[in-house]
Amino acid sequence: MAKTWKISRRRVLRGLGATLALPYLEVMGNDGLSKTLPPVRLCCVFQPNGMYPAAWDAGVPRENQEKALSVLSPLSAHDQGVTRIAGLDNVGRGHVQLTSSFLSGVPVIGKKAATSLDQKVAQHLEGKTLFSSLVLGTEPPRQGNASGEPISYANTVSWSSSDTRLSPEIHPQQVFDRLFRSRTHPAARRQQEGRRSVLDFVLEDSRRLKKKVSQQDSKKIDEYLAGVRQVEQRIENSLNPPEREWIPPSQPEFTRPDALAPEDREAYLQVMADLMVLAFQTDSTRVGTWMMAHGFSRLNFSFLEGVNGDHHAMSHHKNKSKVIDEYVMVSRWYVKRFGYLLDKMSAVDEGNGSLLDNSVVLFGSGMKDGNGHVPNDLPLLLAGGAGGRLKHGRKVIEHPAGTPHANLLLSLAQMMGMDLDHFNGVSSGTVEI
Repeated sequence: MAKTWKISRRRVLRGLGATLALPYLEVMGNDGLSKTLPPVRLCCVFQPNGMYPAAWDAGVPRENQEKALSVLSPLSAHDQGVTRIAGLDNVGRGHVQLTSSFLSGVPVIGKKAATSLDQKVAQHLEGKTLFSSLVLGTEPPRQGNASGEPISYANTVSWSSSDTRLSPEIHPQQVFDRLFRSRTHPAARRQQEGRRSVLDFVLEDSRRLKKKVSQQDSKKIDEYLAGVRQVEQRIENSLNPPEREWIPPSQPEFTRPDALAPEDREAYLQVMADLMVLAFQTDSTRVGTWMMAHGFSRLNFSFLEGVNGDHHAMSHHKNKSKVIDEYVMVSRWYVKRFGYLLDKMSAVDEGNGSLLDNSVVLFGSGMKDGNGHVPNDLPLLLAGGAGGRLKHGRKVIEHPAGTPHANLLLSLAQMMGMDLDHFNGVSSGTVEI
């Protein structure tokens, strides 16, 4: 009788400069596989400059109403799997503060905010995947000030601590290489080990220096050492990837992106969405954040028929009907990109459901109406099933006026397994989701 050939579930595909974890294959056997459920992922998607209130509040139009005012018409295919959250208020003023508080509940003041939802969950899940989180964007930081705060601080919604913001990766090829470049090739290993020895040297030298400097400088060195330790941990994770507790059952198909980001804006956002899905599908990370654009985005949308000018300018529409029409068209364009992400996540079969079924996806903006930077009744959507924890029985969940947006952040943190009774000290409880 011929022997049954099996391979290890830890088997990876290796090539020059690349490794790729295999999905589950029959040849690996199925002992215990049915007992392992896919992990729940958190995906946070940010759109800048708010929404025209009437177009958002119109909700998802019914069948054959694609030309309705609603900015949510591109989500009609997901009508039964998306819930609109209403009545939650952000804190802060202007683009910079309302961007920083979108996932932290705390506006940036004097270059300090608070740890954001995505990074709290990433820290909670530390060590389960190669990367604790993936933070993607499409625009670099901008210079200048707005309402007394640096505009550059509006380039991210992700904060790993009160004074450490995480700048999104905006180059698709660099994201791809970070996720899939070789960590086992001898040359790569030597390079990483050499870098680690340099870090050890820096740490020791810094400790010696710390004994000779002022208290203020000592604090700065402590902050520096903390940053170095984070880098050291990432290198250690690269050299010794965590034990895989879940085997992705589907085969990803992809090619390495070009070095330069696509000039076509739709193609650019599409490839970033593809990379986010790949990161989740291969269990490279379970926390992803996607800044569709800078929080003070002045991206020119003249590539859309009927639109002339930049997004920030049209968000200050002054109730002029033509400008409002353009504002709505741009918002609908962003929502369509979000719909593409949901489509891709829905198409990944994980055995007990799709990737979307095993994720919780938050979409929204840090302000409601850009005309006046209105922070009340944020435009927010929840999608995904969170592994059965999230149900979408109603189209809209209304919360009492004045309910802090931080209450939703607390509820999502708890849904992701965190034992918290408040969110950065600014929540007043949880909310129904």
